[in-house]
Amino acid sequence: MTGGLGQRGAPVVLEYDATVPPPDGQGEPLSRLIGRPRLSLGSLVEALERAGRDRGVAALLVKVGGTGWEVARAQEFRDAVLAFRRNSGRPAVAWSETFGEFAHGSIGYYLATAFDEIWLQPSGDVGLTGVAVEATFLAEALDKLGVRPEIMQRHEYKNAADALLRTGFTPAHREAAERLAASAAEQIVSGVAEQRRLPVDRVRELVDAAPLAAETAVRERLVDRLGYRDQVYDDVLRRTGDGTRLLYLARYARSVSPMSRIRQRRHPVIAVVEGTGAIHSGRSRRGPLRGPSIGSDTISAALRAAVKSEPAAVVLRINSPGGSYVASDVIWREVACVRAAGLPVVASMGDVAASGGYFVAMGADAILAQPGTLTGSIGVFGGKPVTADLLERLGIGHDAVTEGRHARMFSTRRGFTAEERDLLDRWLDRVYADFTAKVAQGRGMSLDDVHEVARGRVWTGADAKRRGLVDEFGGLRRAVAVAAERAGADPSRARIRRFPQSHPLSRLRPPRSSEDPAAAGVAEWGPLSGIAACLGLPAEGPLMLPYALRLR
Repeated sequence: MTGGLGQRGAPVVLEYDATVPPPDGQGEPLSRLIGRPRLSLGSLVEALERAGRDRGVAALLVKVGGTGWEVARAQEFRDAVLAFRRNSGRPAVAWSETFGEFAHGSIGYYLATAFDEIWLQPSGDVGLTGVAVEATFLAEALDKLGVRPEIMQRHEYKNAADALLRTGFTPAHREAAERLAASAAEQIVSGVAEQRRLPVDRVRELVDAAPLAAETAVRERLVDRLGYRDQVYDDVLRRTGDGTRLLYLARYARSVSPMSRIRQRRHPVIAVVEGTGAIHSGRSRRGPLRGPSIGSDTISAALRAAVKSEPAAVVLRINSPGGSYVASDVIWREVACVRAAGLPVVASMGDVAASGGYFVAMGADAILAQPGTLTGSIGVFGGKPVTADLLERLGIGHDAVTEGRHARMFSTRRGFTAEERDLLDRWLDRVYADFTAKVAQGRGMSLDDVHEVARGRVWTGADAKRRGLVDEFGGLRRAVAVAAERAGADPSRARIRRFPQSHPLSRLRPPRSSEDPAAAGVAEWGPLSGIAACLGLPAEGPLMLPYALRLR
């Protein structure tokens, strides 16, 4: 039995709104300021794990059906619900107004299949319509504007630049996108078939027939019962008995008893260093428009602070499409320093850990991902948008004086010279060689084998594991368990300490040096992106995932 509100008086039915996905990481500062903090994915999984052992929890009741979920995040939540059912033996009920109102609802429904029972509003639909990988191509629009991208890449699958250079898929881009869609669809179809006890072929037929009306969904055994919210709640509370009360899962997550906290202090600590967003030099940022980012200064300081806290092991949680090569290399080196200090390091991948996101993870002792995680993209691109024609059309004159033959190499007001193009070529080759050599070192692969799975190609976690880029499937809790095992500690007793620290009091005292744990701070209102982002170039750097690549 674990301390919590579930043990005080009447048993509780935990309720949670999963129509909006939880943030990966330590949550959103604005929601904390206004007093309505949202549970992070990690905190949500921890709360469900504790609820599974708490005899004061009578049931789990979750509203599902939103459209913002990524496959990997849904899989991590889904695994937590299945573990709750397995450990507690108590009801887990999902209810939805609709799985897509004339919109895609595949991932929302896939998440719902982790529950014992699925309710659907009679007017709702099951939009189990499959998976699409969409890409936008701006080459023709940029040409009309008078913007000429001069970009090179390594190699044919590093198609982030294709959005600016092409008007459609190249053969390599199409091949990679088709495989991403197929892999994600395989995971969703097999997961639905297993939990709903349906043949895989029949689920595929239903996908091709969707969206499905509520009555059809019941007939096809995709949904158990039809009803409105009041009917769902009345049924669950009737089954759990008189006196049962409702409790938000977020309240339950914060309800650990003082005695439990004291007992947990004797448990082995696993330091979890979290990074979400694009990778860049300097401090991590959170802004009102672009969300969080990963600053190499912040994450490196967080890793050093983690080592100073003397944990049993370290978990590096990464949810990033990549960014700066140099900043990624800074973090890679700090991971190596943690290992050199004698601590096991386990990388845990979120929705995406690709390009620079894979770079920072590849030096860990073990890499865990969800089957639906987007990863790989081992490649590089570089260049600039040339705006000379656009400025001329607008009647904007420009001129320059220089000292140094390449002083204007990075100016967007003129193209590369032949000599500068050669310099860019050599830089791309050097970055790609360094990236692949470090993959070979970290993964115990030959350079030829790395090149075969690299070349800029993005893989799902399922395909990456088959190719040696990932060790094991699992979310953050599994990564913590693996880290504890590698440290010789009991995984069931391991407790998490998160870095960088997000408590407001930790920011009041300025750091004394770069070795001070307080140096692992976040710039809450970072600068807005510049002209490169406006024109479609990722401002953070050359190790980036292809544009807007999402599995939905």
